[in-house]
Amino acid sequence: MQLSEQELIRREKLEKLRALGINPYPAALYPVNSTSESIKSDYEEGKQVIVAGRLMSRRIQGKASFAELQDSTGRIQVYFNRDEICTGDDKTLYNDVYKKLLDIGDIIGIEGDLFTTQVGEKTIMVKKFTMLSKSLRPLPLPKKDAEGKVYDEFNDPELRYRQRYVDLVVNPKVKETFIKRTKITNSIREFYNDKGYLEVETPILQPIPGGATARPFLTHHNALNIPLYLRIANELYLKRLIVGGFDGVYEFSKDFRNEGMDRTHNPEFTVMELYVAYKDYNWMMDTTEKLLEKIAMDANGTTKITVGDHEIEFKAPYARVPILEAIKIHTGVDVAGMPEDELRETAKKLGLEVDETMGIGKLIDEIFGEKCEHHYVQPTFITDYPKEMSPLTKEHRDNPALTERFELMVNGKELANAYSELNDPIDQRERFEEQLKLSEKGDDEAMFIDQDFLRALEYGMPPTSGIGIGIDRLVMLMTNNASIQEVLFFPQMRPEKKPLQLSDNEKVIFDILKTEKKMELTVLKTKSDLSNKAWDKGIKGITKQQLAKIYREEDVLFVEILK
Repeated sequence: MQLSEQELIRREKLEKLRALGINPYPAALYPVNSTSESIKSDYEEGKQVIVAGRLMSRRIQGKASFAELQDSTGRIQVYFNRDEICTGDDKTLYNDVYKKLLDIGDIIGIEGDLFTTQVGEKTIMVKKFTMLSKSLRPLPLPKKDAEGKVYDEFNDPELRYRQRYVDLVVNPKVKETFIKRTKITNSIREFYNDKGYLEVETPILQPIPGGATARPFLTHHNALNIPLYLRIANELYLKRLIVGGFDGVYEFSKDFRNEGMDRTHNPEFTVMELYVAYKDYNWMMDTTEKLLEKIAMDANGTTKITVGDHEIEFKAPYARVPILEAIKIHTGVDVAGMPEDELRETAKKLGLEVDETMGIGKLIDEIFGEKCEHHYVQPTFITDYPKEMSPLTKEHRDNPALTERFELMVNGKELANAYSELNDPIDQRERFEEQLKLSEKGDDEAMFIDQDFLRALEYGMPPTSGIGIGIDRLVMLMTNNASIQEVLFFPQMRPEKKPLQLSDNEKVIFDILKTEKKMELTVLKTKSDLSNKAWDKGIKGITKQQLAKIYREEDVLFVEILK
């Protein structure tokens, strides 16, 4: 492992601390009794406090020093005075440990008394400090120049998402996002618990990936010697619980879909699903309006939320637009009752890429998604989806070609999906069989037939309404974040590229190639100014690591960089 100069210096300090008999990573409990926030909100001059946190800045002026300590609630100023800390003749603790062996980023414990500085800053007078954890890597802290301009901010998304632990330390607003996320999930729980609904847990590993149309992740259970899937939805298990006699159940579930990644999709995501007996999708729309009003108030103190350039109003009521009407409004085409071949040609005329594996449901979904969805910025219920799009949904009471389903659109994206649930086991079997035909045509997102779920329905499921709400997208809206990576602590990332490990000879050759990209081999050798032996080792090394290739053009050998 190659270490930077600063990392080497910090490791030297670590050893010096140990030589002084100071354990840089003590095991004993540290008796914290205050936080930076509690000190400021309940300030009492002269009060004795014990706090712990990360040293984030300091200004050493001889035998005194002001510093900032950051804990989980914020920052507090602390004042180190040599004579307060070292009351005897031995000044090592201040002169050596504090001034020379502590670094920004170290975690320390402080015991001291509160006082207010001449400029009115609430501060802790340090009486004793304890090393709790030595930081071996420097924090990427932003800096300000004389004009107050900030630079060297830790704002590269690749680094921030990969090193979220650093992001949380140096970018306080990031922590605020995740605190608000917890407020949102707590608000939902409170809303449903007050109605008497039961929070439950259902399997993540499933023999059949049911409840949605999506491509699953496949794994294998060694002891049972069977394939298993990471769940794409928890719907069918929650409905089994309604069959079993619960009137209302909900679950915050981690779902997994083996599909593309972008600013609004992560392969692992969180969904809240609710199922309530003796209700329908009209009731669910009313209930969802009340829920979102409450969430907005609990998270932000208002029902009006700023999202990008838009102000979104979550106060009820929301518009309700049938999906076929929405397509007609935004494309001028009436697709109601249109046969599959004609619908496919219509989609092509609208400029959409379609193929023969796509049935009526997928074609309508594609048209709506590309031509209509982005128009619905304010919360809007898109309702009454064709039966082909909704294999788990009850047939519409007024039109057998449609189903009692809605999707809630906000800021041009789907936030929730809900049904009057299909509870006719014979109809459900036929719908599954239609999905099987789509699978045979090559649709790898078509639903599997879940025989056990059909058996459950045959015992009788009461009329039920269900909804799934995407928690990640909900948090994006409530925190004004455009990327799903901003609301996930640890979003999925591509494998981290390993730093190049080059010998001195390889580095000389590679540095020349980085500038020139492509050179005649003899010119490169001359320019490298290496001996024959060093050249041979160097060029073999970079070609073996596939950093460059050697090839012939006519009678001349060339070297070209590959990375």
